[in-house]
Amino acid sequence: MRSDHTSRFSVTARITIVPVLVVWSAVSVQGVHGQGTADDYDRWRTFSERTSGKIFRDRVSPNWVGPDAFWYRLRTGIQKFEYVVVDAVTGQRTGGLDRDGLKKRLAEQHPDRDDLQNVIGVRPQTVIVRSRATGDATTIEFDNQTKVDLKVFYRSGDGNERYYGDVAAGTRREWSTYVGHAWLLRDADDKPRACFVATDFSGHAVIDDATPIPKSPPDRRGSGRGSSQSPGGRWSVEFSDHNVVVRDVTSNKIAWKTDEGAENNFYGGRVHWSPDAKHFVVMRTVPGTRRKVHLIESSPKDSHHGNLITMDYAKPGDRLDAETPVLFSADGGKRIVVKNTLFPNAFALTDLQWNDDSSGFSFLYNQRSHQLLRLIGVDAKDGRAKSLISEVSDTFVHYSDKTYLKRLDETGEAIWMSERSGWNHLYLVDLATGELRDITRDCLGDDGHWVVRGVEKIDVKSRTLWVKVSGVDPAEDPYHVHLLKVGFDGKDARMLTAGDGDHRWEISEDGRYLIDRYSRVDLPWRNTLRDASTGEAILELEKADVRPLLSTGWRTPERFVAPGRDGETDIHGIIVRPTNFDPRKTYPVLEYIYAGPHGSFVPKTFQTHARLYQMAELGFIVVQIDGMGTNHRGKAFHDVCWKNLGDSGFADRIAWMKAAAETRPEMDLDRVGIWGGSAGGQSALRALLTHGDFYRAASADCGCHDNRVDKIWWNEQWMGWPIGPHYKDQSNVTQASRLQGDLMLIVGELDRNVDPISTMQVVDALVKADKDFELLVMPGVGHGAAGHPYAKRRQADFFVRKLHGVEPRSP
Repeated sequence: MRSDHTSRFSVTARITIVPVLVVWSAVSVQGVHGQGTADDYDRWRTFSERTSGKIFRDRVSPNWVGPDAFWYRLRTGIQKFEYVVVDAVTGQRTGGLDRDGLKKRLAEQHPDRDDLQNVIGVRPQTVIVRSRATGDATTIEFDNQTKVDLKVFYRSGDGNERYYGDVAAGTRREWSTYVGHAWLLRDADDKPRACFVATDFSGHAVIDDATPIPKSPPDRRGSGRGSSQSPGGRWSVEFSDHNVVVRDVTSNKIAWKTDEGAENNFYGGRVHWSPDAKHFVVMRTVPGTRRKVHLIESSPKDSHHGNLITMDYAKPGDRLDAETPVLFSADGGKRIVVKNTLFPNAFALTDLQWNDDSSGFSFLYNQRSHQLLRLIGVDAKDGRAKSLISEVSDTFVHYSDKTYLKRLDETGEAIWMSERSGWNHLYLVDLATGELRDITRDCLGDDGHWVVRGVEKIDVKSRTLWVKVSGVDPAEDPYHVHLLKVGFDGKDARMLTAGDGDHRWEISEDGRYLIDRYSRVDLPWRNTLRDASTGEAILELEKADVRPLLSTGWRTPERFVAPGRDGETDIHGIIVRPTNFDPRKTYPVLEYIYAGPHGSFVPKTFQTHARLYQMAELGFIVVQIDGMGTNHRGKAFHDVCWKNLGDSGFADRIAWMKAAAETRPEMDLDRVGIWGGSAGGQSALRALLTHGDFYRAASADCGCHDNRVDKIWWNEQWMGWPIGPHYKDQSNVTQASRLQGDLMLIVGELDRNVDPISTMQVVDALVKADKDFELLVMPGVGHGAAGHPYAKRRQADFFVRKLHGVEPRSP
């Protein structure tokens, strides 16, 4: 197969050892090397408690005060904070401030502003919001300057409210909270009076006569369904008895309706109005298979009887709904069924959008088998359809990740994402001629052997894109994400982030400044203020302080690169050692696997990596690797997965581990285990079926072991359609008789993601093949059952027994 990045930085049979932040020293204490002892289990159990919250000065979240200045709160220790003020024009950073110091500094910098309390305080929300991701600990003080008592409620991320107490009229009261948490105050009649979201600045939230009364959030359930009003409000469309009903809003009378709709060919769904309100489009649908999956809740909390749970669950090969766009005139004078010549076998029709001038509309056709993605345009005059853009692949078009479409009606163009060059890039398309012009592939003057990961921002007026990219610098890990600015014509390309690491960023509201934040698994976070037009560094803001974390015995993972199965393509992974690692000892090797083609999975940023380290604490060296068939490299690298999910990149993984062990005698490749969940569970079992001469033990959690019985969208994307013999060949069920080594299967009886029968059919096949294995069924538990404390402990015990050869928690 074609190698990936070979011409840029791979060398045949090359092994790369990447320097790390901290090295390991020999440990001379008698008997500290891990063997699944009680002490090892204690470190396993307490790892998160010992290591969490011990990274400081790592995050800059700017609060802008005008276009050229901002402040942020910096976590400097356990429950310790300071405030920092930055002048972006002068590059001056003033740190070490407390709350009063922050107020004073901002007042000095902005003497003409009388709204600094709003800038640094807790602003009232105009809409009732929910809590978002939890940030640092803070406080919020409610200052009730009204004449009525108010009740205080915390609003969780799912919209539920929890009562916390009252703030009497004319009084103040403070609560501990976290940045991002939402708080709602109600009056005695339970009517909303104010809503606030806790910020970095611990301050008081004023409720007075000027505080806006927050509105209820919009109800997005069934958006676009049931009825839809035309622009200008003259007409509304409803659906009744499978038909279209158009009502004249001015008279509230039915203007006209269809009569051909039926249960087996119905009108419904979203209504798409033309901007001039003269036409609309709705779908007419012939329903497909309504497959049902049944789950048994064996031990419900409210009964000693079991419950039957039934849900819709489409599987590969099922007959899908067949949708056809139908074009109507608002006055009922015209009805055109758009012929499906260009979209005869749809997996989905999506992104229907009218032209700004109402001359027609377009939509995306994703062909079943996912080898064709087409933008289809339809003329509003006669309903004729034509192909505007076609994306074709001999394997698959990665529609769920590598698609981007931005229509530019004013110029008759579109921006389109494509892997047609073998690398994911953006193109400018002339919609009249279909001509594609490169935007990103040639913009840096190289071979374009790098990938666009997404579009961050677009400015149509200046015809400029801000694009997430990776693999540009041959000296870096090809998965590191950077930010690139480039014109629609592919000119004036400029990298806006710098530094060998995986980058995150925040652009100021007016687009003038950029907070560039990056790290690696072996490099703590760094934060830099940059010019968002040039990428030029203005000021280094913060470097993370990880000394408290290192004092716990935690050490950074080791990055390692080695050639894959072809001897040329670089395979990237990390190596994790226990905190009491002794280089004089040998350790079994455990691989954590997830090989889903939709992404790449080896960590790239600085964090404690609790999942990996906890297992290492039991006396294992833990590795994680991205083999061929995973995402975010070139198309050839990715295509290995096509109709071949059982491959899971094992040839690359095994070559990588063997290369690592050549110079790391502590890695005992005679004792290799593997664990994973979902698609990783499928792969973990597959390791023992196809590579049982290398892997000795595997734990498979909630695995999608047969791609014929798992969800349709994920499996058909990689395994294709129609269902062919390769589905059977790739099934862990049909291959179960090949089992070598020790296997543990874990499944949650209420798994709504992967049908539990996927695991139970493996059980049936293993029983018929007279194979020994362990099975753990978790009552009342859903997907990811191995995350349950009991299952997690049982999984740990399994590997201690099988790879250490001792009873868990032995003295």
